[in-house]
Amino acid sequence: MADELKLEIVTPEKMAFSGKIEEVTIPGTEGEFGVLRGHEPFLSSVDIGELSFVKDGKKTYYAVNTGYAEVTSDKVTILIETAERYDDIDKERAMRAKDNAESRLGQLTKEDAEFEIMRAALARAIARISVAEKQ
Repeated sequence: MADELKLEIVTPEKMAFSGKIEEVTIPGTEGEFGVLRGHEPFLSSVDIGELSFVKDGKKTYYAVNTGYAEVTSDKVTILIETAERYDDIDKERAMRAKDNAESRLGQLTKEDAEFEIMRAALARAIARISVAEKQ
């Protein structure tokens, strides 16, 4: 198909996805952005959140951690810490992680060394729960 775009989602452990898609939406650190075939080339940092793409008219969701995205006119390569497809997420475990992070954050101040670690853990848990609910 002339309007397809190649997407690769790569983590340190594996190639989470590789294939032709119609479009992808990525949680950038400066805000969410979408890419279609023919997009201008650029690099972006990726934030914790929901990544989605459309393939054969069907939307697929991933919960992603931080990393980078390289966009060219016909390919998007995403190098990230973790990527979990919606149907691979243990929602109950994610909910426990969210509760734990909220509890820990309630005991910390912004000046505590662990504050940002727990804030990121909470963001990851929330993203995982949101993506898991898209099943």
